[in-house]
Amino acid sequence: MRIVLLGYGKMGKVIERIALERGHEVVGRIDETNRADFSGFSPANADVVIEFSHPDAALQNLKDALSQGIPTVCGTTGWLDHRPEIEALCAKTDGAFFYASNYSIGVNLFFRMNKILAKLISPYPEYTVSMTEIHHIHKKDAPSGTAITLAEGILAENARLSGWGLEEGDGKTRLPIGAVREGEVPGTHVVTYDSDVDSIEIKHTAHSREGFALGAVVATEWLAGKKGIFGMDDLLG
Repeated sequence: MRIVLLGYGKMGKVIERIALERGHEVVGRIDETNRADFSGFSPANADVVIEFSHPDAALQNLKDALSQGIPTVCGTTGWLDHRPEIEALCAKTDGAFFYASNYSIGVNLFFRMNKILAKLISPYPEYTVSMTEIHHIHKKDAPSGTAITLAEGILAENARLSGWGLEEGDGKTRLPIGAVREGEVPGTHVVTYDSDVDSIEIKHTAHSREGFALGAVVATEWLAGKKGIFGMDDLLG
């Protein structure tokens, strides 16, 4: 496949290496220094865009990629207030769009475990719930997209919770999410249920960016020839 990398930071470089190892061709490496060059890509010379940039750039990147008719895989978080707009554009252009807050297979299994645990605990109001996410100091958005996906899974299974809050919430009516930025941590997420008599905790720790990058390339391969809007649940079945 002919891949355009839209965003060429640390993640973009790991994605490039894995894509090349899997026999693909990287035909474009676009960042803020050569952003205008992206207008030269179309389905005639690119099969897919992989968009891993930053929250301030993602919305326009996605608009351009879909408007230019190129199937797009996105892993940038922090822009999701505009997701309906992007999905409408994908439908209008009869395009293909794949989004995940996290492309790690392990994290997506963690998402499922999180929902199961939330459902099991929901009948027991003596448990309060909280979450902590830890990422490297370069991450722009907080809480992480992964934390938001985890929170949405918990809210779907616990009717007593009205929403989530960054660094605020009592764990009974509102889910608090703590966001820590330190060093070069790839990503750690912890969900904790506390009662007077015990605590239950589930945790996912990423050891490197490799798992995220591999998942993004696998999603790119899976998207080939498809039209519509997809995510990791579609890929994993």
